[in-house]
Amino acid sequence: MRILLVEDDTTLSQVVSRSLADEGHHVDLAATAEQARWLWRVQGFDAVLLDLTLPDGSGLQLLRDARGRGDRTPVLILTARNRTEERIAGLDAGADDYLGKPFDLAEVEARLRALVRRRLDLDDRVSVGRLSLDRRTQRLFIGPEPLQLPAREFAVLCELLTPPGRVVSKATLADKLSGFDDLLAANALEAFISRLRKKLQGSGAGIRTLRGLGYLIEAEA
Repeated sequence: MRILLVEDDTTLSQVVSRSLADEGHHVDLAATAEQARWLWRVQGFDAVLLDLTLPDGSGLQLLRDARGRGDRTPVLILTARNRTEERIAGLDAGADDYLGKPFDLAEVEARLRALVRRRLDLDDRVSVGRLSLDRRTQRLFIGPEPLQLPAREFAVLCELLTPPGRVVSKATLADKLSGFDDLLAANALEAFISRLRKKLQGSGAGIRTLRGLGYLIEAEA
């Protein structure tokens, strides 16, 4: 997933972003409402982690503005403001979930996965040939055997499997793997795909290139 983390506590934002990156996600950081508003408008995200107390404004107003312009990105509020009335206000403003500080990183990741599954109406487990992805545990298998991949290869394969059979453009995959300060080299995506094809041999699943359109994953004949 590509995630926007809106948090002005530098230590906390680094801990959360590092944990999410270790799970194969790409995280863009915003420490102010102004930064978050700009990023949220110019970049598409799979989910937003939102603090409510920001140095230059209210995270709640940021959320209301996004919902007012029709943005339906799943939003998980992470805040120390955890009284019942504050949770109600956050949910009424358009948040999809609400978690008080301090929180467990594993729970944040689990809630994010649940939000995105609900938005996309996805099953917890999807299979192509003998290849399967367990979205609940974020693990890949070929038959009963786990398939271990580097984070970026894992992210590419997950995107192709969400859902399988759909054509994913090169631009979409590159966008998932790149940040504003971490541009993906022109030939890097092709290298990822080439390595994945080799690792999927014998799985009954193959990655097909549709010239000018992108890639899709499908069961091999």
